[in-house]
Amino acid sequence: MYDILIADDHPLFREAIVNVIQSNFPDCTLRETENLDNAVALTEQHSDLDMILLDLNMPGMNGLNGLITLRNSAPTIPVVIVSAEEDKQIVLQAITYGAVGFITKSLSRDEMAAALRQVLAGEVYLPSTIIRANPADTPQRRRQEENQLAPEVLSSLTRRQLLVLERMSKGEANKQIAYNLNIAETTVKAHVSAILRKLGVHNRIQAILSASNVDFSQYLKR
Repeated sequence: MYDILIADDHPLFREAIVNVIQSNFPDCTLRETENLDNAVALTEQHSDLDMILLDLNMPGMNGLNGLITLRNSAPTIPVVIVSAEEDKQIVLQAITYGAVGFITKSLSRDEMAAALRQVLAGEVYLPSTIIRANPADTPQRRRQEENQLAPEVLSSLTRRQLLVLERMSKGEANKQIAYNLNIAETTVKAHVSAILRKLGVHNRIQAILSASNVDFSQYLKR
């Protein structure tokens, strides 16, 4: 089925995530390591890995530099950060540097399993608590506020597109959105493509972040 590498120097957490994966993806091949050098070596030996779960703070990482090293070594393998870190700026930087997801260690087993399913389905995962985080006033926050969506941009979205964007901003995957809105998943994908085009962004994460502080009720009244 899937071939997954878990790179984390905490044996208890590795054991916990192994249990989550084995419970939800019983036919998986799991590989484990506790430092960056071994992680890079394993990706060279197994270039067909389906996913790497990467701890930000294990030996050799040096923060996000380790992510960059791993992405350069294995550019085609999806990397998901698994960390106790919940600072929104760190999360955004990780996505900028090529991670396809950021799983916080405070997630429940069910939430973690759902996040893994989302990434393995080819989507990006960010926890809704991170997406909606409201940090203190900082230069970074002021830049984010300057990049918020203009009312005329939001007004250009159809009601259905607004509903899809609202669900996206809550961290829902396409399959969840389709179920909640009672529409086909292919229809959701079409709406997402139209939303990205109208918002002038290149990917789902940029759309989610630009809409993180939008009061959708205001636009859905029309």
